[in-house]
Amino acid sequence: MESATGSLTAGQVARFNADGYLPIGKLLDDNLVDVLRDEYDRLFGEARETGNFRNLAIDNTDSVDEKNDAGTQMLQIMQMCERSLVFRQLLYDERILDIVQDLLGPNLQLFHDQALYKPARQGDAVFWHQDNAYWQCVPANLVSCWLTLDDVDRENGAMHVIPGSHLSAIDHEMSQQTNALLDSGDRVDPSQTVVIDLPAGGVMFHHCQTLHFTPPNPTDRQRRAFAIHFMTPGTRGKDGNYLDVSFSRPLLRARM
Repeated sequence: MESATGSLTAGQVARFNADGYLPIGKLLDDNLVDVLRDEYDRLFGEARETGNFRNLAIDNTDSVDEKNDAGTQMLQIMQMCERSLVFRQLLYDERILDIVQDLLGPNLQLFHDQALYKPARQGDAVFWHQDNAYWQCVPANLVSCWLTLDDVDRENGAMHVIPGSHLSAIDHEMSQQTNALLDSGDRVDPSQTVVIDLPAGGVMFHHCQTLHFTPPNPTDRQRRAFAIHFMTPGTRGKDGNYLDVSFSRPLLRARM
């Protein structure tokens, strides 16, 4: 039996609920991917000039030169939707929202979005973590759409996940190597890792407590990824207050 929107089968929803992630494969057409690539490159070009980005591979710094010249780079722009109408429009893509509705319900709000860029030859890792260890949202049921603008595989920084890890929160401690909350140790069993290869325009969805990791990119291919994090209205932040509906966190779909 298919879901109400017909986007996912009951089996796919069950797989997501059991494993904490669901790879879909190619969803966006090539023309849209080309538009998103051009806009992505433009925004990162502007950010590199102004310093309005983070390099997660190094300690926090406001120095534009230090962020740009670091030998390893894991570049992040938060809230692309506030810098670009192209990425703002992507939040409302019916193909994405139909899938999220099957996983999270009919009332969907943006938590935030982010671009995660691993340049060729310099791309650094994002260490093992559960997103909600950072966010601490209640209820812990947020769903992320992770999409790629390049062909992505194990060699250039594909997503690695641990099936079933979303079923319980894991205590995270600040890494001694990076700004990540979890980088190694007995809390991650690498033998359970599943690697999600995706084509350009491909998407996967994961729960906010799914353990995930992306390795360095030493290849000659860049890896441009973009994540949209969805929540239900009424979600609370770590301070106990409801997260507001606003320009920064628009309501994307609602059943009246």
